[in-house]
Amino acid sequence: MSPTADRLLLASCIAKSFPGVQALRSVDFDLRAGEVHALVGENGAGKSTLTRILAGIESPDAGRMALDGQAYSPRSRADAEAHGVRMVMQELNLVANLTVAENIFIKRMPRRLGFIDYRRLHESARDAMAKVGLEDVDPATPVKSLGVGRQQMVEIAAGLSRRCRVLALDEPTASLTDSEVERLFSQIRRLQAEGVGIIYISHRIEEVLSIADRVTVLRDGQIVGVRTAKDVAPEDVIRMMVGRDLGDECLAPVGGRGAMALRVVGLTRGERVRDVSFEAYRGEVLGLAGLMGSGRTETVRAVFGADVPESGEVYLYGDEEPARIRRPRDAVRRGIALLTEDRKEQGLFLSLPVRANVSIAKLAALSRLGWIRAARERHIACEYARSLGIKCSSVEQTVGHLSGGNQQKVVIAKWLHRDCDILIFDEPTRGIDIGARFEIHRMLRDLAARGKAILLVSSDLKELMAVCNRILVMSAGRVAGTFQRDSWSQEAIMKAAFSGYVQTSGGATAHER
Repeated sequence: MSPTADRLLLASCIAKSFPGVQALRSVDFDLRAGEVHALVGENGAGKSTLTRILAGIESPDAGRMALDGQAYSPRSRADAEAHGVRMVMQELNLVANLTVAENIFIKRMPRRLGFIDYRRLHESARDAMAKVGLEDVDPATPVKSLGVGRQQMVEIAAGLSRRCRVLALDEPTASLTDSEVERLFSQIRRLQAEGVGIIYISHRIEEVLSIADRVTVLRDGQIVGVRTAKDVAPEDVIRMMVGRDLGDECLAPVGGRGAMALRVVGLTRGERVRDVSFEAYRGEVLGLAGLMGSGRTETVRAVFGADVPESGEVYLYGDEEPARIRRPRDAVRRGIALLTEDRKEQGLFLSLPVRANVSIAKLAALSRLGWIRAARERHIACEYARSLGIKCSSVEQTVGHLSGGNQQKVVIAKWLHRDCDILIFDEPTRGIDIGARFEIHRMLRDLAARGKAILLVSSDLKELMAVCNRILVMSAGRVAGTFQRDSWSQEAIMKAAFSGYVQTSGGATAHER
């Protein structure tokens, strides 16, 4: 649907600062009814801050806003939602102990005789979940039992289930597969047809240009350009975002494969990890591909000792005896690092400064007689902040005040400082801007060149094909195939990813025949 000339939402001269950081500088933004207006920029550019102001989550230091031509200054998120402005945030806003249905309708529980009507609740939840491809999930399932990708789909389902005039989506596809992205896009187009204005934030530039009508580019808290999506090329948007050309994205390690670093034999844990076996070698990047729920994250968590497997063995560095890994501490002591999919809950101490989060995995090397050498700790943190481009006022800034992408870089810095031999990265570029994404890809290549064994879990098949030497594909908890760089294709990998879910003529899946 073509956007009308009428401006549904208007923001003028918006400014916002946080301690040590000027997040927005006199930003102007407008949204038309029935339009998808994308906001793009590097981490810390101000995209999420602007959207949070529009959604009433933050208050601007200066500027004014209007909604449907009327003055608009929401005092809270609830106030904004009362005006029909809703936001699905990049960082999940779910209650882990409640069910999927309860999270979707948390403020709108259907009641009967004063009690929650769970039959109606689950029926409504199933309708909302079907729109985002969660038909196979029981609405009574506790959210905490789902992976991050499916939790993100629950968050999106909750946002789409409420009538609104403006819907802001902050990195909604960060953990979604291509088929799930297309399902979300169909819902966005439905809302457009109803006249809803969509604010869309994403680091996936090609995706942005395929769904957006207009694109606003932010850099360092200022708007550097507004373009019509159909008239701009991806490389032009990237150049506006980062102020430079990024060069070739094909960054797979080119050196020879070294000695075996990791051998997994018959690893099993429930239905998500079913007799999984594979090897990883020094000097290579091994990708783990598959659909959401295929068992990729569960497999690496079992290898790391975060989840205890029911059976199977893990062998390290050519040893004939299996390693005894019963908890993450055992894995770290044997030189294994895991950058988790959920950085806030499992990767960071949000109330501590950047400095402490970087050093915490290797404090003994920074201590003398039981005391941390503060100057050395600060120096190391500053070096990683510089090399990874962590945008912070100083290494004393609290990690919880950083943007999501910069928080991810702090987690990476922590494990680089630990200097492990086997590095498992679970969705390391989720929520990362394209410039930082490129640098992380370079970092993976350089780590492999130094003899590290890299396992990379990613929902982005193009990313895996760009940086990996081999790609292991999981489907329905099993290994469905392993592909070499010189012989893989996107079609073959996707066929393997779906193989465990395809029904044969006898009614069994391919894995059950």
